[in-house]
Amino acid sequence: MSTPPHITIDGVHAAYGRIEVLHGVDLDIPGGSIFALLGPNGGGKSTLLKVMNGRLPATAGTISMEGVEAAPWTPEALARQGVVALPEGRGVFPNLTVRDNLRMWTYRGNIDQAEVEKRTYAQFPRLQERRKQLAGTLSGGEQQMLAISRALAADTKVLLLDEMSMGLAPIIVTELYELVEQIAATGVTVVLVEQFITTALGVANGAAVMLHGRIAHQGTPEEMGEAAQAAYL
Repeated sequence: MSTPPHITIDGVHAAYGRIEVLHGVDLDIPGGSIFALLGPNGGGKSTLLKVMNGRLPATAGTISMEGVEAAPWTPEALARQGVVALPEGRGVFPNLTVRDNLRMWTYRGNIDQAEVEKRTYAQFPRLQERRKQLAGTLSGGEQQMLAISRALAADTKVLLLDEMSMGLAPIIVTELYELVEQIAATGVTVVLVEQFITTALGVANGAAVMLHGRIAHQGTPEEMGEAAQAAYL
């Protein structure tokens, strides 16, 4: 098993047009950890994930993922290096069947579709039952299961999760985060944005609170639970 990527974020700024959203983010994420980004809406959490995934260019600063060499820093280049991002609102193709969605995961490289289906159906038997069904007609939980199957499809090194629990029943959220813990245990570095503090800190090894485009606090889950509660208030 390769060494889990250590992620260093140094002085990152980012903007939407002329409006700067990240104002010099510094963050150190240990390799192989599950790291939670907490804080109220508008703090910059999802924007930071977009920069880490190459979907939004940084206007200043650097991001280094140890063991990941992606030049240029684009979503396609990062995906080829094992950086998997699941954006807010699910990450599936709604007009394709479950099976065809799984086939799409194989286009990143030399990945066997039969092996992808085997891994996914073993983890999510419900998806096997619905393999011929359009992804857009699945329940929210089933769509999220299908989205996270991307992380099971290849040699994932970094997994970026944005609001995975949004709109889902608690029992489904628990099931999905148990899988996230299993994925991290294989040597994957996980960074997650989550509104529900208890849910995030229940699986995290470390955490940070973002406020107004900066890291306000970073520490253990126990320390960050109190800091996050104060931030929301």
